[in-house]
Amino acid sequence: MTPKSEKPEGEKKPKGEKQPKGEKQPKAEKAQADQPKGEKGKADKPKAAKVPVSKPRLQVFYEDKVRPRLMEKFGFDNKMRVPQLEKIVLNVGYGEAPKNPKILESIVAEMTQISGQKPVTTKARKAISNFGIRQGMAIGASVTLRGFRMWEFLDRFINAAVPRIRDFRGLPTRSFDGRGNYSLGIKEQMIFPEIDYDKVQQVHGMDIVFVTTTNKDDEAYALLRELGMPFRGETPVQASSEMEGAAD
Repeated sequence: MTPKSEKPEGEKKPKGEKQPKGEKQPKAEKAQADQPKGEKGKADKPKAAKVPVSKPRLQVFYEDKVRPRLMEKFGFDNKMRVPQLEKIVLNVGYGEAPKNPKILESIVAEMTQISGQKPVTTKARKAISNFGIRQGMAIGASVTLRGFRMWEFLDRFINAAVPRIRDFRGLPTRSFDGRGNYSLGIKEQMIFPEIDYDKVQQVHGMDIVFVTTTNKDDEAYALLRELGMPFRGETPVQASSEMEGAAD
């Protein structure tokens, strides 16, 4: 009988060990090789720095000048109790809009130029047969401004639009609603310098509501007056000159 071939004890392989087929690639080189084309070196490029947006000058004026004055006047011990402007709502209602949709399109375009924000079209809640209005018809446009656009609009409204009102004798002081909000009606949209006279199709009015964080009319009145609103029978606060002096 032929004896079975026996393997020497030194040639036994431990379990789980595999013989390498070739040299292993280093991890750093493997990660670079696995990176898709076009993305190599992308992380090395510096990112463009974001330009910080400065606050509107009227907001800075409120924080630096108006707030301390109101705290002293009403005896507030916390600056969070001081009333401030929450939002401004612009509303235009045009009853002839269902008969002439182009007029409504021009109203939306003009409100976009005035506010810097695209308004939403308001629709009729009820059907009125005498006016030929059905439920759901677009009869106007409305836009709500907050934050940056709110302060910028108020600045332009006080210093550019209000002085262009014909036979202006001051804003009425009886337009507060008892909850700290002030409503104002404008007869012509052309008082705003953003409107081009040659492109105006229809002269229309506009309702503007200034909503504050207080529920008292005297506090809201003091806030708007300190911001420069020229009320009737009152000497207006020269807010624009104080802001220019602070900037210099």
